[in-house]
Order: sequence, then C-alpha cells, then structure tokens
Amino acid sequence: MGFGQAQPGAAPARPGRFPLHPGLFFLTAALAVLGLISTYLYFVRTTTGQYIDDIDESALVEVAAAKRGVGEQTSHFLDALPVTSVVIGALLVLLITIWRKRWLAAAIALIAMGGANLSTQLLKASLPDRPDRGVPTLDLNSLPSGHSTLAASSAVAVFLVASPRWRPFVAFAGGSYAVVSGTSTLINQWHRPADVLAAYLMVGAWSALAGWAILRWGKDWNSWQGFGQYWVSSRIWPLLSVLIGIGAAAVAVFSLQALAAPKAISSNNYFLAGAAMIVISGYLISVAGVLLFGWEPRRRSAKR
Repeated sequence: MGFGQAQPGAAPARPGRFPLHPGLFFLTAALAVLGLISTYLYFVRTTTGQYIDDIDESALVEVAAAKRGVGEQTSHFLDALPVTSVVIGALLVLLITIWRKRWLAAAIALIAMGGANLSTQLLKASLPDRPDRGVPTLDLNSLPSGHSTLAASSAVAVFLVASPRWRPFVAFAGGSYAVVSGTSTLINQWHRPADVLAAYLMVGAWSALAGWAILRWGKDWNSWQGFGQYWVSSRIWPLLSVLIGIGAAAVAVFSLQALAAPKAISSNNYFLAGAAMIVISGYLISVAGVLLFGWEPRRRSAKR
C-alpha cells in the first residue's frame, strides 16, 4: 500500500456544503484558558501548589545527575530541540502549503503559532514574582515555558495544515516531539513541569481558534471518512497516546507513593514524577486535538 494510500474499497471523501458549528472550538479554547489560569493560581499562588513546586525543584537535583548520565552529546541534542522544532515545523508547513496550495491555512497556522509564543512571553513578563507562602522555593516566575510553547506550537502548525486523514498520526508524532522537548526543559533545569503544562494550554487555546478558522474557510479539503481509512488515520495513534499517558500516570503514582513512604530516600522519583506530569498533559492534549478536529470533518462527510 502506498504512502498515505486509501485501503482497498474505501470510498473517497467529498467535501460537504453545510455550516460549521464553532461551539466546540470556542469551548475548547475557553477551557484551555481556564486551565492555564487554574495552573497559575494553584501552582504559584497556593501553599500546596508551591509545595509541589518545591518537590519539582527537588527533582532538579536528581535531574542534574540524569543530565550527566545521558551524556554530553545527548544533552546538546536536548538543548537544541526547541529551536530545531521551529526549523522542522516551518519546512513541513512550507512543503504542505506548496504541494497542496493551502496558503490561507498556512497563514492562519503561522498566526496562531506567533500568537501563542507572543502571548507566552507577554504573560511571563507581566506575572509577578511568586508570593512567599513559607515554602522554600525560587521566587522568580517562569510560567509559561517559552521553550515548550515554541516546540508545541511548531507541531500544531503542521497539524493544522495537514489533511484530516493525516491528523491522527501528526498529532501523535507532534505530541511526542512536544513531550520530549518539554521534558528536556526539565532535564536542562530550565523549567518546572507546571511551566510546561501552562505552555501546552496556551498553544491549545490558540490552536482551537485557528482550527475553527481553517475548517471554516477550508471546507473543500477538510473532510474524511473517519478512523481507519488510511494507516495515518488509524485509531492506533490516539490509542498509543492514551496508553502512554496511562503508563506515565502509573509511574507518577508509584513515584509519589515511594516519596510518601517513611524515611524515603529518592534516587530518581522526583524527576520521574515531574516528567510524568509533562507526558500525561502532552498526550492528553494530543488526543483532545484529534477528537476535536476529527469530529467536524467526519460530520461533514457523513452529511454530504
């Protein structure tokens, strides 16, 4: 079977001709903003949240050892991931745009990418230092993570201009890249896991709005027959994301239980708990994107 070729007997999708309902996209954007605000209020403004951040900073001690363990070359590779994501994302968006002539979609995707990164920097600069809640922690605000926003928004830009049948695979691949890049900011001791989560939510809000615009003005190519018509649209991709997220949740539970044990001495549990938080949030948002962007094109095909 060829690259992205339909399975035998599959009927070709035809574009629909009925209005797009924006409610889910605007609701998703609003929920992402609400999640971002909640992340800040909990992890920065509350004593419990700052205590968790103090745990995350304890992870930085273990991360320093982990960074030595991965080797100098691997460490340099992790350092370059956020910037590399921009180059890879820009090239893929350019290739898809030229090949498929999706100029408007590319413009919307790039605007969303720029908006997410600009919003992250403005928000980070405008937020005050962390308040003193009696928890020994660094007082400088580092939320949201600019590096993670850069990587996640680059992946989302490719997702937005990709054909509907490609989006399940692109979501998994791009989500995996964003997760690795987000974890690298922890390994490189640049950010706390909550900073990465806030970055993902910022990108999620912008991508939901951009997705509505692309589906609104790109109806001619935004239709598909649902999961399974192509290997790139297989259910295996969101399923893998869910399974990895469940595995990360299990790691987080066992790590936190080990830390809660009397006289527990952690060798890597702080780091594992922090990294698991990044993995869970990254893949959860990837699955949400597949479901959100897959529903409208499939509805359009079903009612054509």
